[in-house]
Amino acid sequence: MKNLTVNIQLCSLILSASFFIPTANAVEGLSGNVGVTSNYLWRGLEQTNGKAAVSGGLDFSSASGFYAGTWVSNADWSEGMTYELDLYGGFSGEMGNVGYDFGVISYMYPDSMDDVDFTEVNMNISFGVFSLGYAVLANAEGYDFGDDSYISADLSFDLASDINLAFHLGKGTDDFYAGEEFTDYNVSLSKSGFTIGLSKTDLDGDDMRAFVSYAVDIDM
Repeated sequence: MKNLTVNIQLCSLILSASFFIPTANAVEGLSGNVGVTSNYLWRGLEQTNGKAAVSGGLDFSSASGFYAGTWVSNADWSEGMTYELDLYGGFSGEMGNVGYDFGVISYMYPDSMDDVDFTEVNMNISFGVFSLGYAVLANAEGYDFGDDSYISADLSFDLASDINLAFHLGKGTDDFYAGEEFTDYNVSLSKSGFTIGLSKTDLDGDDMRAFVSYAVDIDM
């Protein structure tokens, strides 16, 4: 599940991956991305039962701040499921030193035997090394708008040229995402497209997970 944040952290295959967000200053046009990770984690939750995942995406960004895109990865957390397809769009930009992003994202699992597709409305705000995110469940089988939400806070520091240290804290507020309210934690170190990190949730029996990932952006 491709999660909208300011920074790309590949614990969710570009999690923080986090995920590419165009800004009002971005060059208008198309770009692509390809990634691989040893364990696809989305908000600290395994999407491939601890196995590796490969992903790819295509994005369009406008100088006005509008963006749209699609992203696909293997996933197998539901019966019959082999892949995930995301479609998203929104608007991002800056007001002084504050960056903002408002968007909608649909997570789809076309070959799952269960109806597990869902849609979120999300908002992200960033200032310097800090970013805050809020996503609201908008549509899912058996759930109404606002029945669950996810709140996140991130810190991202440049330690040296092309070396980034990032910290993530998130909280699912109800039972849709993990069957109960939960909190997840993540720390990662990135350089030249490579990311290594540790991730954990407070769910009963959940152990610390390490991951190694690599992603590359492609200009078109």
